[in-house]
Amino acid sequence: MGLQRRLTVAHATALNVIDMVGIGPFIVMSSVMAAMGGPHAVLAWIIGALLAYADAMVWAELGAAFPEAGGSYAFLRALYGPERWGRVMAFLFIWQTVFQSSFVVASGAIGFTNYVQYLVPLSGGWERKAVAAAVIVLIVAALYRRIETIGRISLGLGVVVIGTLVWVIVAGVVGGDWSFLGDIPSSIGLLGGLGEAMQSSVYAILGYYNVCHLGAEVVEPEKTIPRSMFASIAIVTTLYVAMQLSVESLVGWREARPDQFIVSMAIERVWGQSAAVIATVLVLIVALSSLYSVVLGYSRIPYAAARDGNFFRFFARLHPTKNFPHVALLAIGGMSVVLVLVFDGLRMVVASILTLRILVQFVGQAVGLLLYHRRNRQARFPFRMAFYPLPAIVAIGLWVWLFAVRPPAAIATGLGVLAVGVGVYFLVARLNGWFPFDGRAERSPMSDLR
Repeated sequence: MGLQRRLTVAHATALNVIDMVGIGPFIVMSSVMAAMGGPHAVLAWIIGALLAYADAMVWAELGAAFPEAGGSYAFLRALYGPERWGRVMAFLFIWQTVFQSSFVVASGAIGFTNYVQYLVPLSGGWERKAVAAAVIVLIVAALYRRIETIGRISLGLGVVVIGTLVWVIVAGVVGGDWSFLGDIPSSIGLLGGLGEAMQSSVYAILGYYNVCHLGAEVVEPEKTIPRSMFASIAIVTTLYVAMQLSVESLVGWREARPDQFIVSMAIERVWGQSAAVIATVLVLIVALSSLYSVVLGYSRIPYAAARDGNFFRFFARLHPTKNFPHVALLAIGGMSVVLVLVFDGLRMVVASILTLRILVQFVGQAVGLLLYHRRNRQARFPFRMAFYPLPAIVAIGLWVWLFAVRPPAAIATGLGVLAVGVGVYFLVARLNGWFPFDGRAERSPMSDLR
């Protein structure tokens, strides 16, 4: 028995929201303010949301047309052709996802640990590593259950996520100094730090497409996938903009420094230290919620590739009684634990992996969609983006710009991982007789590793 369609619009939207609103905005909000260097920091969130909406148009078309487990893996194969360039693109996507997913989970766990230190000082490096590893084990254990149970849990976690953001917003309404709003018009032209600020804002907004990784488990995907994505972007953008303005009314942009506990500072200035402690605990719950959603989505990607014979077959195994891809889940969790034990900080690594995602995943599938429609002019998709192809072109342009303004070391690392992936693909393709070595297989390591 395969995966079952049980996730509704409400479930899917909640999963997207808790994926988007992890510990990210609570950590990067001060970095956005510091990078912009003025009261107009909110622009980084607004432009980031415009990118998300344009990109979501691409995801909506693809998710409604190809509602399968694995998201971009399935999209790239369909757009570029499953036996030729689609196989190359899908393989590279899986290659980077195996590494990226574990780094993302590890970075979230490390961010969780950093916030824990606001409450309980952790003197030794191994104490921080132990806490981060324990968080990952907890998340894997929570996901070791049926998908309908996960859907119900996601709704409860979504309430906690939104409640925490609303509390921060109320703090600004109650005790904030909003005179800075009058300075925003005169500072809008100062956009020198926009590129750096958007590195943080886009990082915090990503996740609206999480439902596409679960396409095979969504009810009425032609409606549920687009609606849940656009709803989650609208909800999260509204909350982010309101929270940015609220925080800035309490902690001025001149005080902002990268990676501050700025939410705790804001709450403390209105209701005192005890309230700030409660707010910090809620931020930690939000971080757990985000990791929960991220691991859930990523565990379905190697499962889909293995099921199709394009990755190691043991990743295609479903749990014998609970019917979910438990091998993929355990593998991602295990690699993430190793990473938190090895690395103290992952900021540059995460930046490099995002660079890789821009090339293969975001730009790759947007360009692929345009090419697909050009080759198949009679194709009828269940969902079509408004003003086609303008949103796709806007998304490609913004992603390429965001790639170009990333730190040189991040670009080099991302391109290096991609280059190694290309080399591995050609080796595997030669052994299996895949494109461009069609019909010249020597042996099949993928089929041997069962």
